[in-house]
Amino acid sequence: MAHWGMFSAQVDGGEVVAVHPYAGDRDPSPILGNVPGSVRHRARIAGPVVRRGWLENGPGPSTRRGSDEFVAVSWDELTELLARELRRVADRYGNRSIFGGSYGWSAPGRFHHAQSQVHRFLKMFGGYTRSVHSYSLGATGVVMPRVVGTHWKLFARSTNWDLIARHTELFVCFGGVPVKNTSINDGGNSDHPTRDALDRMRARGGRIVSISPLRDDTHGECEWLAPRPGSDVAVMLALAYVLATEDLADRSFLDRYCTGYDKFEDYLLGRTDGIPKSPQWAAELSGLSAHTLIELAHRMASSRTLVTVSWSLQRVRYGEQAPWAGITLAAMLGQIGVPGGGFGHGYGSMNEPGTAPVPYPLPTLFQGNNDVDDFIPVAAISDLLLRPGEKFDYDGKQYTFPDIRLVYWAGGNPFHHHQDIGRLRNALGRPDTIVVHDPYWTPMAKHADIVVPSTTTLERNDLTCTRSDPLLVAMQAAVPRFEDARDDYDTFSALAYRLGFGDRFTEKRGAQAWLEYLYGQWRGFVLADPARVEDPPEFDEFWRRGHVRMRTEDDLTLLEEFRNDPQRDPLRTPSGRIEIFSADIDGFGYEDCAGHPKWYEPEEWLGGARAEQFPLHLIANQPRTRLHGQLDHGAVSQASKIRGREPIRMHPGDAAARNLSEGDVVRVFNDRGACLAGVVLDDGVLRGVVQLSTGAWYDPFDPEDPGSMCVHGNPNVLTADVGTSRLSHGCTGQHVLVEIEHFDGALPPIRAYDPPPIRHRM
Repeated sequence: MAHWGMFSAQVDGGEVVAVHPYAGDRDPSPILGNVPGSVRHRARIAGPVVRRGWLENGPGPSTRRGSDEFVAVSWDELTELLARELRRVADRYGNRSIFGGSYGWSAPGRFHHAQSQVHRFLKMFGGYTRSVHSYSLGATGVVMPRVVGTHWKLFARSTNWDLIARHTELFVCFGGVPVKNTSINDGGNSDHPTRDALDRMRARGGRIVSISPLRDDTHGECEWLAPRPGSDVAVMLALAYVLATEDLADRSFLDRYCTGYDKFEDYLLGRTDGIPKSPQWAAELSGLSAHTLIELAHRMASSRTLVTVSWSLQRVRYGEQAPWAGITLAAMLGQIGVPGGGFGHGYGSMNEPGTAPVPYPLPTLFQGNNDVDDFIPVAAISDLLLRPGEKFDYDGKQYTFPDIRLVYWAGGNPFHHHQDIGRLRNALGRPDTIVVHDPYWTPMAKHADIVVPSTTTLERNDLTCTRSDPLLVAMQAAVPRFEDARDDYDTFSALAYRLGFGDRFTEKRGAQAWLEYLYGQWRGFVLADPARVEDPPEFDEFWRRGHVRMRTEDDLTLLEEFRNDPQRDPLRTPSGRIEIFSADIDGFGYEDCAGHPKWYEPEEWLGGARAEQFPLHLIANQPRTRLHGQLDHGAVSQASKIRGREPIRMHPGDAAARNLSEGDVVRVFNDRGACLAGVVLDDGVLRGVVQLSTGAWYDPFDPEDPGSMCVHGNPNVLTADVGTSRLSHGCTGQHVLVEIEHFDGALPPIRAYDPPPIRHRM
């Protein structure tokens, strides 16, 4: 199982040469095509290495990270160096000076999960500074618990795709429903139902309205409304204005199930600021006609309507507002908790919203307690490293950035996720030591001091499942370990014994014994369920079969129990209801996040003064050819490149205005940085908008210059390292203003997948 689906591997000579998707998958992911050739690729890390400058000069800040050569060491030497450095930092500065970053998708296994392994190890070592929430959902993760009392239930218990196919008449999709993203799920899936459900809904007569600057953000026939990027909240407010002023809002629903609507309506109608949020007002901001907005509001009020907001809309400045405004709009329609109606967050963002969850806890490696209280919002890594001792706001409180001396990273590549790579590189120069576990020479591995070569999923046994798929899968090793790579569990076990807590970390179990233990844990949960589909077999039989099936909770409607009886099943908000106005958020006094949904004009958008200098709005969305940056060197990802560069889509009119043609290599730039990309002409991109996916491995023209141009096409050299607001400090890497020009120089080589220089001692 991979994050993008279940498959069997065909192997020859220690390499996967072909993969075959699970027969029960209705829409297997093409991303599986990146797997063949991945085990023995030149980008693999063959053995343990240490950065030369760190090895010769000792720990300390360095500007050489990312450009220095490495020295090969033995496993015993690496273990000794790493144990000694962990002990030095903890004894001299305290465990709060260790940052256990480790953010990323890593492997889907329930045991060999990189973040679980490193966090268990660091907690037993005495604790570490951690990060909270995710780059995908940093804003939502903070604001929605205050609005509807939950975050994860919006996805894990969302309205089922089958109910949408059967009941939804009008599917209004802010940010579309990008089927390309539904290839993936954390832990993998045995089925991908999105495309089939949308087809069935349309065949029944349902209509889809996709509100996005990209036409292909929704599969198949739909009504495409292309607003100016960043104006979605203005559009939602205009639709709400029509409902409020034409007596189309469901006042009984708002009175019974919501709180604070009156304060929001005062803002909506302009009573508080003198600006009615009318369709005419929104037309000026969005570029959509007032007539279109009025007509859409009328259709929404007269249909079984599901309003959905993609995760992408909250990865921008003021990102808290889009999901909050979306659920407010749905509440005004009064259909929350009704099959096929109401609200959704993230349909098309990954293969979880709309799928049926399992009612059991997943097999989980116990990590223990963290004795360190310090944390950061996950998208504040550069701030953490550059601003020790400074204060930061988060969710109504104020905290202090600790002084980080050691960064321990396993299973992720922040050069894909994090904004403003130049600033990130400067930040990574500050700690004494950076440790990275990875199978591949990713940009993060190249910026490490101590590099630990990890195995891939294909080289070890594991088991996996996810909260939204009926199969628990035995992941049996397909190939031998590559060169001198080791499982992270083996690495941490050796370190734990060297540091004096080996038996506590391992519990005297090898990896296979842990799998049997975790399976037994899960099996007990299933056997306790009187409605189970079948009795799960003993471990040996499960391992022989390859997977077992669990019961799923089908035909779920989001917040149905709350609608049926709000007294018996209240929301976990102060009022027990949907908080259209949050007194708590209002009381924080944040100038960038009021107590109700509100329009804030962004800096990075075509409606502002910055667009005079950088007149193209770049959307840095998720790629269709890989999961984030994983296996960027795979065949499917490589087939999309243009002369080795990441493709950038442009409207033909924008290209013609710059004398650009299909296949040209261009320089994409602003005042933060620049990258090269290859032009693809597409009239399905709104004029004035360009699209460059994230995930191309960062490849600086000059590795010694933190501000160097990326020759491969990573858009995070362009994005601003600012949070969504003081409430959540979520990621804002989705939108950025740029200019584009033809690149006339000799094309630099692509070195993204090449190992750095490695010296082998005699």
